[in-house]
Amino acid sequence: MGQMRKQTQINHMLRALQLVNDRDGVRTKSVQFQSCFQLLQAGTTQCGRDRHVENYSSGQQSVTGVTSVDDSNSYWRIRGKTATVCERGTPIRCGQPIRLTHVNTGRNLHSHHFTSPLSGNQEVSAFGEEGEGDYLDDWTVLCNGPYWVRDGEVRFKHSSTEVLLSVTGEQYGRPISGQKEVHGMAQPSQNNYWKTMEGIFMKPTELLKTEVHHAEL
Repeated sequence: MGQMRKQTQINHMLRALQLVNDRDGVRTKSVQFQSCFQLLQAGTTQCGRDRHVENYSSGQQSVTGVTSVDDSNSYWRIRGKTATVCERGTPIRCGQPIRLTHVNTGRNLHSHHFTSPLSGNQEVSAFGEEGEGDYLDDWTVLCNGPYWVRDGEVRFKHSSTEVLLSVTGEQYGRPISGQKEVHGMAQPSQNNYWKTMEGIFMKPTELLKTEVHHAEL
């Protein structure tokens, strides 16, 4: 009887160690707050970028999709939702609201109830100054598992209007010929999956180790 109890305790210890290892694996692969990277539409070569020269009818700057992964204007920094400060390096949970701030301009990825000019979907624009806009800059990360991982596909759902960040292929003419419209779609499809590309990913904090410790008590 004592031997069986001892074996049960060993099994529990091994399971706890496996839990720590599993979470540490996710932790090292996760996307963290303040990371800078390019966003690539999954299954394509379309990178989201902020354009300086083209304004929408709403008066805000357009966001377009380009095929050049070497475009320095395609980098975004991930931050906490409006009026929230998140510690640098904290892993981002699936279902967590965030802001995406364009590195070169300091404007946030934004959406509102305006119709996009090419597809007739909802307009997605770049809004704000020096990283400060409003609550319509907030997007919710939709992914599988507890955390957003670097090589995983994610969707971004606009927190207020619930559209999904998408590219469906409509192209602009001059002066931005060949660039594709980025917009918000009401329905999920393959056109609204995204992945991270090259960039700077912050080192995860010790937060998850603390969470694992508490989970084992």
